[in-house]
Amino acid sequence: MRFVLRRIGFFVVTLWVALTLNFALPRLMPGNPAQVAIANHRGVIPPGALKALEAQFGLDNHQNIVLQYLKYLVDVVTGKWGVSLTTQPGNSVAHVVLGALPWTVGLVGVTTVLAFILGTGIGIVSAWRRGGPLDSILPPLFVIITVVPYFFLGLVLILIFGVKLHWLPYFFTYNYTLTPGFNWTFIGNVLEHAILPGFTLLITTIGTWILTMRNNMITTLAEDYVRMARAKGLPGWRIMLDYTARNAILPNLTGFAMSLGFVVGGAILIEEVFNYQGLGWLLLQAVNNDDYPLEQALFLLITVAVLVAILLSDIATAVLDPRTRGSR
Repeated sequence: MRFVLRRIGFFVVTLWVALTLNFALPRLMPGNPAQVAIANHRGVIPPGALKALEAQFGLDNHQNIVLQYLKYLVDVVTGKWGVSLTTQPGNSVAHVVLGALPWTVGLVGVTTVLAFILGTGIGIVSAWRRGGPLDSILPPLFVIITVVPYFFLGLVLILIFGVKLHWLPYFFTYNYTLTPGFNWTFIGNVLEHAILPGFTLLITTIGTWILTMRNNMITTLAEDYVRMARAKGLPGWRIMLDYTARNAILPNLTGFAMSLGFVVGGAILIEEVFNYQGLGWLLLQAVNNDDYPLEQALFLLITVAVLVAILLSDIATAVLDPRTRGSR
């Protein structure tokens, strides 16, 4: 219990630092987001537009900085993240982010989990049957694919399966002639649009998990307690899973947790290549259009997601390996 409370304490402090930096950085940057918004607007600007935008962005210089900071914290907690300049006028940042979040979680999140599960499984079997056919083919093959830039592989898949063969769609999240709804026609169309970007991410990330898990397994197999288990005559599957894989997977948990945390940031290049309108695509649009409120909200969302994922990883590691609780 003390370990969990200590981890939560570190999480709260780190989150406060992240919130403070997210508040300070836009105010330390040169320029004025309100002036940028007006400069990007074509047409006649009312005289009070600059002051109104500065107040909206929380840049009212007449207000005490401490009061601005407190108001910012309250707005973050209550979801009042301002109005986006990238999308249709009047759309709140919270509405825009929540609209894109399911697409990124569905694509990048599911792909990350699948890559971890498949890569870990292949790494376990490869190390257990070291030197066998599986170990000689799959790990080197996937490691080679891993070094290929995933946006380049995505373009190749688009050219082959989308442009040449016309087998799969390669733009947008679904066919916009369809009405979104919980029906098989719409769901099937969404899954069809996710095949190419999902496969691209899966095939280019699975090699990392295979290599790290295989190396961890080989190191763990040399430990004395594994030799003792063999000497006792325990079944091979039990030695592989309960004695070796359970301990070898621990170093990978933190990396997996951070990967899950970065899911909310989306795969920016993949989403841009496939014009898949998730959070990564949204972040790129916000940067290109100087949409400060949307940028700030997305950066904060990514930071919080990573911190939560690492906290859960620490707790899971402590449950799987009680030794970590006594050493911290």
